Amino acid sequence: MADMIQIIFLLGLTNLLFLILVALSCRCMGIHKLTNKLFKYPLFQRFYSYHCYYWYVFFISVFLHTVLAFYLFGWPF
Repeated sequence: MADMIQIIFLLGLTNLLFLILVALSCRCMGIHKLTNKLFKYPLFQRFYSYHCYYWYVFFISVFLHTVLAFYLFGWPF
C-alpha cells in the first residue's frame, strides 16, 4: 500500500511538471506574449518542438494517477 501511495504521489508531481511544460510551450494559453518573444531562440524552438509529446505524457499521467487513486482509496461518494 505504501508503494501505491508513492506511485500516486510521483504521478501527481508528473502531472504538475508536464502541466507546466505544456503551459510554457503552448502558444495559445495565457502566456503567448512570452512564448512569442522566446520563439526567436533556437533552444526554445527545440523545446517547443516537443509540445505534443508533453500533452501525451500529461494525459497518460493524469489517467494513471486517477485510476490508481480510485483503486487505492475507492470512489469518494
